[in-house]
Amino acid sequence: MFTDLQKKVVVITGACGLLGKTFLKALLDNNAIVVAADINIEQLEKLKVETNSPDLFTVVMDITSEPSIKSAIADIQKKHDKIDALINNAYPRNKNYGNDVEKVTYKDFCENTDLHLGGYFLCMQQFALFFKQQGHGNVISMSSIYGVMPPRFEVYENAGFTMPVEYAAIKSGVIHLTKYFAKYYKGKNIRFNCVSPGGIFNNQDESFLIKYNNLSLNKGMLDREDITGALLFLVSEASQYINGQNIIVDDGFSL
Repeated sequence: MFTDLQKKVVVITGACGLLGKTFLKALLDNNAIVVAADINIEQLEKLKVETNSPDLFTVVMDITSEPSIKSAIADIQKKHDKIDALINNAYPRNKNYGNDVEKVTYKDFCENTDLHLGGYFLCMQQFALFFKQQGHGNVISMSSIYGVMPPRFEVYENAGFTMPVEYAAIKSGVIHLTKYFAKYYKGKNIRFNCVSPGGIFNNQDESFLIKYNNLSLNKGMLDREDITGALLFLVSEASQYINGQNIIVDDGFSL
């Protein structure tokens, strides 16, 4: 239990997704005030009903739109008078995302990179401007082990899916953006860190899971709840002097 999270205002982008919902619950369980930001209005309404918490506030936000982000920040400030942290967690992609590299068009590569990495940049930029004015802030971005290592393509053989080339470019970019922003805002009391999870269980093929788990050290494929400890730590004051860092949570898969 992180007692210092009580009444911290934490914004989660992509709040209606697999990890977003898990992070949201973990933060609420630790008495934080959570702002669920997502582009999907219907899913936000559903999330509000499912969660049924007075400490949940929802905003419609498109991470690729500067006016949308600015509007969301203004709404949050009006509601809560402050923002303590942003969790960059959205996972936007187009309909062709996930093809083998030979089939990826230049247009699709650029669009997916623009949506995801560009969206993370825009959120970092706009929230950092707010945090600078406020006098403090904290940005945690979701990267991946495939932002720090090349893919292990052997685990994807006959699995029916692959590790997209756009994902590698995006997630490595997220790590370096994090370091860039941390250095740029030196002396401004704003922290920028990221978390790089390993594989997270989501009903993958059994043969894929066996190959993946054989390359891990203990548990293997993680459950989404296994990522929350690192996230809560980075939101909390226990990590107040951790800045510009990438925390890997992968049960040793990347070793």
